[in-house]
Amino acid sequence: MADLFREAPFGQLVRILSGNRFFPYPEERKDFHCPHCYHADASLPSEKILEQSSDNETTDVGSTKASRIATIDTRLDLEKSATSSDPDTEDDQEQEPARALGLLRTQTLPYTNERLEIEKKLEVERTKSRPILPARTADGTILVDWYDTDDAANPQNWSQKKKAFVAFQITLYTFSVYLGSAIYTSSELLVMARFGVNGSVASLGLALYVLGYGTGPLIWAPMSEIPAFGRNLPYIVTFAIFVILCVPTALVNNIGGLLFLRFLQGFFGSPCLANGGATMQDMYSLLYLPFSVSVWVSAMFAAPALGPMLSGFAVVAENWRWSLWEILWLAGPVFLLWFFCLPETSASNILLRRSMRLRKLSQNPNISSQSQIDRRGLKASTIAFDAMIKPFEIMFKDPAVLFTNVYTALVYGIYYSFFEVFPLVYPPLYGFNIGETGVVFTCIVVGCVLAMGIYFYYLQYMLIPDILKNGLRAQESRLRPALIFVWGPLIGLFIFGWSANKNVHWIVSVIGITIYALTVYIISQCLFVYIPMSYPQYAASLFAGNDLCRSAFAFAAILFARPMFLKLGIGRGISLLAGLSVLGIIGMWLLYLYGAKLRARSKFAQK
Repeated sequence: MADLFREAPFGQLVRILSGNRFFPYPEERKDFHCPHCYHADASLPSEKILEQSSDNETTDVGSTKASRIATIDTRLDLEKSATSSDPDTEDDQEQEPARALGLLRTQTLPYTNERLEIEKKLEVERTKSRPILPARTADGTILVDWYDTDDAANPQNWSQKKKAFVAFQITLYTFSVYLGSAIYTSSELLVMARFGVNGSVASLGLALYVLGYGTGPLIWAPMSEIPAFGRNLPYIVTFAIFVILCVPTALVNNIGGLLFLRFLQGFFGSPCLANGGATMQDMYSLLYLPFSVSVWVSAMFAAPALGPMLSGFAVVAENWRWSLWEILWLAGPVFLLWFFCLPETSASNILLRRSMRLRKLSQNPNISSQSQIDRRGLKASTIAFDAMIKPFEIMFKDPAVLFTNVYTALVYGIYYSFFEVFPLVYPPLYGFNIGETGVVFTCIVVGCVLAMGIYFYYLQYMLIPDILKNGLRAQESRLRPALIFVWGPLIGLFIFGWSANKNVHWIVSVIGITIYALTVYIISQCLFVYIPMSYPQYAASLFAGNDLCRSAFAFAAILFARPMFLKLGIGRGISLLAGLSVLGIIGMWLLYLYGAKLRARSKFAQK
């Protein structure tokens, strides 16, 4: 438990204020003996000596010749240990230090059978406590690594309970931020009356929040990939600002200030969109990562639907500010939980800080972390610029990534158009009040829960057994569930659009939305797994680009939805959106059939 508090922002702050007297790391304790392999006179096996990469050999930020050689050496060592079965040498192997296991960053390897096999072997190695020898570069730099195969500092070695607790915190954070978007919709009519504005201006309170959390990841996602920052610094600073902004947003007395503060709220709450998936990847192996990601995605999918229900009755009983106060009441406790209990999960950041402590302890200036080697000679401005343009570069150079971004943007835009069309359907046609209209949104949560059950069954009893038996197939195989459910949005939209009639019971239209939500969730899961499979080292950038596309179209959909439905009518307006969904059906099948050829033609992959 002390380790959890020490790695959390509270523990790090206490360490700074106390001069590291409280919550010390093992290297800072008097009874700690620095491993001899980190001393300047230490001799390491010849096969562990890596070539130092020069500046012109750097192929990209975070990818150098040294790291590539370390990966190759690791594979060879693992293959040797896996294939050796001589009973006379088994005892010796148990005593022999493990080599380069910690240098291997499986998260940056392509999603191939090779990665799957490496992860299987790493799982076996983690059950043993065998020391890990650090690597040494040609210029004598010793690269800091995990001390042994079951090093408790490695997030991959954490207990299932600790991983689940950290994943729960990230999911709760994502839920509170996404809830903050649609919880405002119940206040729109009262905002119109309070400030004397029309519906389009009032809806900007939702639209600008969505736009804010679409643009924020372009900054916060790349920042979390920089080892000096890690995951926690962007998380805790931006979430603190998000919580603080809840107060002036609920107290503001002019429409301009309200809209500006709503944009800032979305902007500073946005790290959950891209960084949340990266945190899950820090802790979970490739085979079981989809389970944690699915739960995390369910929070961002269901939270907006619960927003109107939580605020609908409150704003009627109190006032329009009530929905904005509710964001603070939810986000504030989550922030406190984070402050005391959210540990750092970035292996690069953990090893970077360990290298600093070992340098001080051993008085050896040649101790360094792999991340310092990777970024040697690179300016901060170069790293930042590369990280900022990477999402756009991949999207426009890879047709498969471009399609997934466009299709998820369409789905997301239609989803957010519901927040404008429901008030045009259920109050005038069925006599629902604001609170009852908010309850209708829970059908999206029902669809999400049903979809999770279906998708988890698919993972546990179909996908994972197939992978264990036959290995990883081409990444297009992950789209197979989507090929079936891609028809669902079209069906659900038509049922909703043409049953929204006072002569048809309201439950029929609700069933249509439930079908839409269920199928869209499964489609999104397939695409969210498919997106990073080609470029896992750019997962955060890929999700940042996807978030921007989704949020930008949702921003537009919120603004054009109400005028469109008022002009065309509910049936025709929904039919137009359903017609666009047909393009998604065609695109999904084309991606499944020709995705490999598209990747082969990708200019980014070729580069």
